[in-house]
Amino acid sequence: MVEGWAEKRVVITPDPSALAESVAARFLNRVTKRVDQGELAHVSLTGGSMGSAVLAAAARSPRLDRVDWSRVHFWWSDERFVPRADEERNEKQARAALLDAIDLPAANIHAAAASDDGIDLDAAAAAYADELAGFAGEHGPWPSFDVCFLGVGPDAHIASLFPDRPEILITDRSVVPVRNSPKPPPERVTMTRPVINSSQRVWMVLSGADKASALGLALAGASYASVPAAGAKGRKRTIFFVDEAAAAQVPPELIDREY
Repeated sequence: MVEGWAEKRVVITPDPSALAESVAARFLNRVTKRVDQGELAHVSLTGGSMGSAVLAAAARSPRLDRVDWSRVHFWWSDERFVPRADEERNEKQARAALLDAIDLPAANIHAAAASDDGIDLDAAAAAYADELAGFAGEHGPWPSFDVCFLGVGPDAHIASLFPDRPEILITDRSVVPVRNSPKPPPERVTMTRPVINSSQRVWMVLSGADKASALGLALAGASYASVPAAGAKGRKRTIFFVDEAAAAQVPPELIDREY
């Protein structure tokens, strides 16, 4: 383990609904604490059903209006290179679930280019890298995310870093294009591991029995080249938030249960 990285922990809730509510409450607590200290909070979002469910749960919280959202910046660890109005676009899902419901300056939403924005995939990746560099932090030419949300696929992919593909090994760029993705749509942009791992907190959120094997491998210390989720680590905290169905292969000593 790299010095300064916290041990991985697993927080288990009974079902996907409770999981979303629990993570949303932690998220609002974390962001509130950060901005109340007069700091900016940079948050990296993820797509997928659980990513949207967490944001929707946050939108329902009575604590939503207690956050000074003008001090919160939202990013995405990856984006599908599809038209801006496409339902597959992570930005569109996040806006529908939360972002359009809060008093958030447009400049605080840092979304990657869409396929109908007039630039190609390589230019979209380069432009997002430049956007990150505008908020360079102490750990690289990108912000150090207070919270980096990640989903985990059944194949243990995170962001658009898929097993046994070259993107998971890239360390000299912050954002790279992805072509011929094993999961549709085929073209994407994704942050690389150095950006993810400079985050203060990496929160991986996953549910369902089909994720149990991926979670077990990630916790067992498998090679990140073949199990990308095993290579995601926050500088302060690395937490897998899971439901009971996904927790079938979790060692008991790693478990924190929330009931």
